[in-house]
Amino acid sequence: MQNLRTILHPTDFSEPAKAAWQTACALARFYGARLVALHVVFPLTAAYTEVIPTEAIEQQIASGRQALEQLEPTEAGLAVEKRLETGDPVEMILRVAGELPADLIVMGSHGRTGLARLLMGSVAEQVVRKAPCPVLVVKRPIS
Repeated sequence: MQNLRTILHPTDFSEPAKAAWQTACALARFYGARLVALHVVFPLTAAYTEVIPTEAIEQQIASGRQALEQLEPTEAGLAVEKRLETGDPVEMILRVAGELPADLIVMGSHGRTGLARLLMGSVAEQVVRKAPCPVLVVKRPIS
């Protein structure tokens, strides 16, 4: 494997994301890499033809910021940069990966199949297809 200098960890704070976080922290420590945690808030601006109030969007952003600030590395002495972005998760992950530039993206996957995947899409799948660097997708914690 190439020398990793920068690892990007996009998170939605789900269980699969927590498993990916453990892996990202371990890899960052092993390689002495910069670790960047990214949370993307996807504010829904319209639902069922009703506009969502600005206060609701601001609450989404505040909640995301708070959860990101509470994210602690699983490896002792590991420094973590934390970023919050708003917009489409796939677009923001790809943009940040290019800006850093990231040598590796480590992210979780919910493993949806069938109708759930068709309706909700797969952020991980789209990132794998379009990322400017390798992507490690983690589905569950490593035992």
